[in-house]
Amino acid sequence: MARDPFGRRRPRRLRRALMILAGLLAVAVLVVLLAGPRFVAGRLNPVTADEAWPVSEGARALHRRLVIGDLHADPLLWDRDLSGRRDEGHVDLPRLNEGNIAVQVFTTVTKSPRGQNYAANDTEAPDNITPLVIGQLRPVQSWFSLKERALDQAARLRALASDHPDQLRLIRSRGDLDGVLADRASGSRVIGAVLGMEGAHPLEGDLANLTVMDGAGFRLVGLTHFFDNELGGSLHGEDDLGLTDFGREVVEELTGRGMVIDLAHAGPEMVRDVLSIAGTRPLLSHTGIRSTCDTPRNLPDPLLQQIVSRGGIVGIGFWDDVTCDDDSPAGIARTIKAAVALLGDDAVALGSDWDGSVGVPFDAAGLPALTHSLLDEGLTEEQIAKVMGGNMIRYLREVLPPG
Repeated sequence: MARDPFGRRRPRRLRRALMILAGLLAVAVLVVLLAGPRFVAGRLNPVTADEAWPVSEGARALHRRLVIGDLHADPLLWDRDLSGRRDEGHVDLPRLNEGNIAVQVFTTVTKSPRGQNYAANDTEAPDNITPLVIGQLRPVQSWFSLKERALDQAARLRALASDHPDQLRLIRSRGDLDGVLADRASGSRVIGAVLGMEGAHPLEGDLANLTVMDGAGFRLVGLTHFFDNELGGSLHGEDDLGLTDFGREVVEELTGRGMVIDLAHAGPEMVRDVLSIAGTRPLLSHTGIRSTCDTPRNLPDPLLQQIVSRGGIVGIGFWDDVTCDDDSPAGIARTIKAAVALLGDDAVALGSDWDGSVGVPFDAAGLPALTHSLLDEGLTEEQIAKVMGGNMIRYLREVLPPG
């Protein structure tokens, strides 16, 4: 029989109680590990509307005819099976299909500073993503390496496409893009997936890692996220830094490879430096318009116009921090209308930021509500076709490698 610290015999009932308590603690830890990340994902990515938005029959008919693309969504951050419809978050294959989305950019998020805000973030601040990665029981190597985190998320997208080839296909070239669109025109419901990187810090300061990322399927690279990194200054960093020497090397290499440069979250000086490099044609994947929503999250209008003057496009986000409008499809439509007035109808696209730790008025399945609201705002069917996907498809055809 076990004895206590004073040498006395410990009652069997106490030992049994301690064993039960240890078992309960183990179960509690398991529940936290398994359910905690799902709870966090649902809490950080709500659909803010209580019920579906009204959509007219005319809008639904138009929506079914559109070729739709979206420049930014982050579901790969959240460890959930995207092959089936889920209650939490904004994106999975069934909801993308219901929303008639032909091409979706899936971005990998690998680091986010604690206390994240739109004004200024310390590069050395503790990271929010590390406990999420550990809590989701991702591979151990991804606990300590931003490069491995990006590669892990990329591997999950490739596995999803491999397991469901009739529903999802990875786009690495314009040939792949044209193949997806041709199949959809023939009646297939396959969705094209473009793999993107939200902030190039997974390169870990080594240009050779860009070859690794290229091989893993990445075709779009955001240069920064919420903090300054080895490439230069974030829109939300501590200083308005331009491109570093390493950043310039990366931009030149991306241009040579036919990989898309994304200036979302890039600071003004970095934007100007990228535009000064011959041959660059960057886009801005998810944003609002500063003249209609004066927040530090939105770049000044003249910089957006300069991006467009180089052949780039601008994706409009779906959350109120970039629209400064009521949390509804109508608010997003008003921002799109302002973007068309500022930049022209050949330069505006969708950049939802679904599953990006933001609340939005509808998930991927609810996208017809935006078509309805764009009609209400007076956009023509031709303009709506461009904004909802035509401009994005044209841009990718012109920038991606031939394949």
